[in-house]
Amino acid sequence: MAETRIIHGFHAVTARIRQHADSVLEVYVDTQRHDARARDMIKLAESNGVRIVPVDGKRLDGMAGNASHQGVAARIDAGRKVVHLDDVLDTLNEPALLLVLDGVQDPHNLGACLRCADAFGAHAVIAPKDRAVGLNATVEKVACGAAETVPYITVTNLARTLRELQERDIWVVGADSEAENDLNNFYHSDALALVLGAEGEGLRRLTRETCDQLVSIPMMGSVASLNVSVSAGICLYEARSQRVEVKLPGSHGLGE
Repeated sequence: MAETRIIHGFHAVTARIRQHADSVLEVYVDTQRHDARARDMIKLAESNGVRIVPVDGKRLDGMAGNASHQGVAARIDAGRKVVHLDDVLDTLNEPALLLVLDGVQDPHNLGACLRCADAFGAHAVIAPKDRAVGLNATVEKVACGAAETVPYITVTNLARTLRELQERDIWVVGADSEAENDLNNFYHSDALALVLGAEGEGLRRLTRETCDQLVSIPMMGSVASLNVSVSAGICLYEARSQRVEVKLPGSHGLGE
C-alpha cells in the first residue's frame, strides 16, 4: 500500500494537482466553502480525475493538525519522485544557479526559501537529509506551489556535495555575516551555488571551510542579521541580476 500524507491550503493543493495530478488521491473540501475559489479548485480537480470529498471543518482541522487549511486539504501519494543532482545539472542550458541550505529547520523558512528559488530561477534547492526540516504540509503551504516546481534535493554529506559541485566548475559561495567581502564587491555570472546557514547558527564550520568564497549582505540599520529566506531572496536576486547585466550589449560586471 502506498505511503500517503496530507497537504493543505489552496496554493499547495492546486499546485500539486497541476504538477502531479496522478499523485493526488483525494481532495477534501469544507462543506461551508461555496465561493469562486473553492469552485475553481473543485473544477480543476475533477477535470484531472481527482476525487472530491466534502467534509466538515472539524475534520479538516484534525487532518491539518489545526493549522490554517483554508477549507481544503488533499491526501497524496508520498512516494515523491527522487530527483538527483546530476539529473538537474546534466539538463541545464545555462550556468547552474543553486541554493544550498545548511540545516534549515523551520518549515516556514524552508517554504519561503523555495518561493525565492522559484521566483529567481534557481535550478534546485539542496539540503542535508539530517538536521533539516524536509518537505511537509507546512512547507508546501508556505511555498505556494514552489515545492512542486523547484527540485528539492537532499544529500547525505553536504560538504562532499559542495566539493562535487566544485569539480563541475560551480563556484560555491557562502553567506556569512563575518565575511570581509560583501555583495557590493562580489561578481560571478557563471555557474554558482549560494550556501546559507541555519536559523541563528549560520554555516557549520566544515561547510564554511568548503566554500570557495564567503560574502556578507551589507547591513545599514541596527539589526544584526536577516531571516534565512530574506537572505536567500537577496542573494538570488543579485546573482540573477548580474546574469541579466552580462547579456546587455556593452555591459560590464562589477568585477570587471
